[in-house]
Amino acid sequence: MPDGLTLYGSFTSSSTYKPMLYLALSGLPFSFRTVNLKNGVQREAAYLAVNRYGQVPALRHRGLTIVQSNVILDYLARTTGHFEGANEQDRWTAREWLSWESDAITNVAKVRHFSRFRQVGPAVMEHFRPPAEAALSFVDAALGGREWLVGNACTIADIGCWGRMVFMAEGGLDINRWPSLFAWSERIKAMHGFALPYDLIPKKDTELGPAAPGPTASAQS
Repeated sequence: MPDGLTLYGSFTSSSTYKPMLYLALSGLPFSFRTVNLKNGVQREAAYLAVNRYGQVPALRHRGLTIVQSNVILDYLARTTGHFEGANEQDRWTAREWLSWESDAITNVAKVRHFSRFRQVGPAVMEHFRPPAEAALSFVDAALGGREWLVGNACTIADIGCWGRMVFMAEGGLDINRWPSLFAWSERIKAMHGFALPYDLIPKKDTELGPAAPGPTASAQS
């Protein structure tokens, strides 16, 4: 490991940010290949040969191509050992969180998308905002009295859930409404290698790393 990790993505994409944040926190070297969503690169034949769904992100490693952000997180955790749970139950629970995230916290991303990139009628926003707020409230309640979603250290559950909701302010969702969620986000931000999406994700093809992982990341090795 790493033997040629290549991540395809876009700097405006929370789906790209999730594996990008994982790699940054893990201190792993990798290549980044930008997919310009605004220009429709995701629909071109060259990229469809990488990701049949015409979406970002995609990961290539050791002859494999992995798509869908949470599947990529699962793969990276299994392959590198970083941010896995401390025991088998924690590892399965972390993946349960990722499955729930793709159904629930995705509403946060939709509210952000409709606020910034696509104008929709009030009825559409009224449909998506309540489940987005409910998802944030659920995470806030789950974090009551604990530092991380699973076990006693950061796992792919935290990276996946935070990585999806990171743009919440762009959808008019104020993180200060959820105090446990806010405190958790500050713990993630304090980790070695952390950066917010617009600072972390390049706008052009780039070779990144290696960087030495901090104590929190290396504890997951």
